[in-house]
Amino acid sequence: MRYFIIILFLGSFLSCSKDETQKVDVSSIKVKTEIKRFDEKFYTTPPDKLAELKVEFPYLFPPQDPDSVWVNKMTNKDELDLFEETQKLYKDFSKEKEQLESLFKHIKYYYPKFNEPKIVTLLSNVDSDNRVILTDSLLLISLDVFLGKNHEFYNDFPKYVKQSFAKEHIPVAVAEKFAEQILPLSNDKTFVSKMIQQGKKMELIYNFLPETEQAEILAYSNEQLQWANDNEPEVWKFFIENEMLFSTDQELSERFIDAAPFSKFYLANDHESPGRVGVWFGWQIVRSYMKNNKAPLQKMLATPNEVIFKRSKYKPRKN
Repeated sequence: MRYFIIILFLGSFLSCSKDETQKVDVSSIKVKTEIKRFDEKFYTTPPDKLAELKVEFPYLFPPQDPDSVWVNKMTNKDELDLFEETQKLYKDFSKEKEQLESLFKHIKYYYPKFNEPKIVTLLSNVDSDNRVILTDSLLLISLDVFLGKNHEFYNDFPKYVKQSFAKEHIPVAVAEKFAEQILPLSNDKTFVSKMIQQGKKMELIYNFLPETEQAEILAYSNEQLQWANDNEPEVWKFFIENEMLFSTDQELSERFIDAAPFSKFYLANDHESPGRVGVWFGWQIVRSYMKNNKAPLQKMLATPNEVIFKRSKYKPRKN
């Protein structure tokens, strides 16, 4: 496969810019954005006041854990250092509140029966797998997983994992949880269907966050997004020539959809590619379908993946 050198400033600008067609007027939509700073209360409350915290946040204190566990956390130096470091970025949470409020308004625009959950910020000792937890009434956000991808606390994490460990990614990580709840499941196990399923999720997130760059939605750098744009014809040709699109081989998900440092074409220069390139392709197919069929968001989500592919008229851009 031929990989193209990134030289086109205009192409980079176009691929990373916001899409004005995604924007809708949410100015008249009313939402309630309630935020509880459990992290601040927990690490500034003296141990003898623990009982009061447990009354206020009963859902964060498993009944099987003795009070000694929580007292030890309150007074642990490493925990307090983590809290202090987090406060450098999140002492003032007003900007994040504004972003989440905008997210809620956009969700309510598309889904009027949406009920805003109560937001609770906390620390999880950098539990990246559970950095955002969404229930019917609660949205838990672990701020210590959003300190910046180059923070020393993340030195042991692979680069592709900590790419999204930045405060700019909080709205995306939250929107993704809502998208996963809304997105209808698909029983189609073909590779192209799995790509489109991911593309649906990306498009849903993008409609919820129309001011957010596409690279941020994908947890890509601008250079990685440009690679996908530049190599679109060659990668698509690779999928077709190797008869991958309608294959049900699970390995294809591992190679091109699951989180990874790079996509696995089994070529010498694989390391130049971004991981999850199949997600990017799924998004292109979905957007082509919506454009060519003038399909609104909800209709697209309800349309079977195989129908989306057939009616998308998707063709890679020519270089």
